[in-house]
Amino acid sequence: MRLVTTLFLLISSPSLGAEPPAPIIDVHLHTKPPGEFLPFSPKPSECALPERLPAVDPSQPKVLPAYMKTKEPYCERVLPPAESEEELIARTVERLERYNIFAVSTGSAETLATWAERAPGRIIPAGGPEDPTAPDEQALRQRVDGGALEVFAEISTQYMGIAPDDPVLERFWAIAEALDRPVGIHLGPSAAGIPSLGFPTYRARISNPLALEEVLMRHPHLRVYAMHAGWPMESEMIHMLYSYPQLYVDIAVLNWHLPRAEFHRYLERLVGAGFSDRILFGSDQMIWPDAIDVAIESIESAPFLSDAQKRDIFYNNAARFLRLSQEEIARHHGN
Repeated sequence: MRLVTTLFLLISSPSLGAEPPAPIIDVHLHTKPPGEFLPFSPKPSECALPERLPAVDPSQPKVLPAYMKTKEPYCERVLPPAESEEELIARTVERLERYNIFAVSTGSAETLATWAERAPGRIIPAGGPEDPTAPDEQALRQRVDGGALEVFAEISTQYMGIAPDDPVLERFWAIAEALDRPVGIHLGPSAAGIPSLGFPTYRARISNPLALEEVLMRHPHLRVYAMHAGWPMESEMIHMLYSYPQLYVDIAVLNWHLPRAEFHRYLERLVGAGFSDRILFGSDQMIWPDAIDVAIESIESAPFLSDAQKRDIFYNNAARFLRLSQEEIARHHGN
């Protein structure tokens, strides 16, 4: 297996001395090992670009897990999982190098250190308090000051049934503003049928971007990106982008887990409303590294995007949002 992996990397990697492709910043990548992400084996394949979700009879046992794991004939592509941590790292890092990706990556301190060693210079460490409702400011400050934490993401309080403007999160927002760290907060879809699949406190209504309004009013110096762009609430998302210039969105998971026509419709609405400068590329790669390929293809194939807009979404917007230095930008471009 190791020989096969080595040969694949040699064949698919750029030639020595070749110009690297234009860089991409992925603001939404996970590094959690498959055994921690899904604590059972074998790991399931995942559905990419579904044509539709099937009608189900909720009275039947186990119907919702089947709904979540919908495969052919509903999917345009079925993504194979990584079964081990080594396979996940190898397959994902191969893509980081092939596409010249620099990734805002979430995971434990140990996991992030491992990935940073395997993909030198490509891992931008992200994380946050274990419990955003009771953040340890001193611990967060130490990680930020030590360079071990550059972005507060993914803040997943939607799975807890907690909206961004809930008072229990006020202390976290204040700490993020004081430390001047950008924040990525889950605001949109999860797996289909997720409330019945182990997350009974997840609420679709918390996808509403208007729940960020009071947060941004109280903390005007915050940089926030709405992960998953508040899908499918585009009117509310557009109004918030219009009203709060410090707000950005990422399009992670939308670009491979939705029907491509729906993703393009949603993206075109945001771009058509004038916000192509505030859209960030993300993959939300979990344990299916091929999702990165599909996510990139979904941008490249969008007929309504100019080449300049694609570069903004792939890189320039995130470089501005993350406040990368000119030295970092030059390095990403191979200069």
